Amino acid sequence: MKKLFSAEPIWQNNGLFILRIIVGIFLIIHGREVFDAAKMEEYTKWDTFKTASFMPYVGKASEFVAGALLLLGLFTRVACLITIGTFGYITFFVGKGKFWMDDQHPFLFVLLALVFFFTGPVKFGLDNYFFKRRKTYY
Repeated sequence: MKKLFSAEPIWQNNGLFILRIIVGIFLIIHGREVFDAAKMEEYTKWDTFKTASFMPYVGKASEFVAGALLLLGLFTRVACLITIGTFGYITFFVGKGKFWMDDQHPFLFVLLALVFFFTGPVKFGLDNYFFKRRKTYY
């Protein structure tokens, strides 16, 4: 009970790891639509994409790649920048910036990507293995 009301983190690295895995899985689920021709054809018919019908393909491929990278904890900050760019575009150009009421879902991905951009892959991630992170975890 004392920890609940303290300012110290509770299970910080493990919690961020679980959250990173879940966000990665969600992004992969969103992005796998790039392999569904019927669904992609539907997206290209939206008024927003009339002049640039390739944009839904770029967006869905970006979601898929960023999700896989986050899931693995590999190039985590690059994956976050891809996610921020993709969902920022969705929020402010496709959704007209109405993230206070209508388009909260894509904006939440932007916020979660910012969390992982600042924290990195935390304890369990391939970035730690390949780039020999020297930080000690508690």
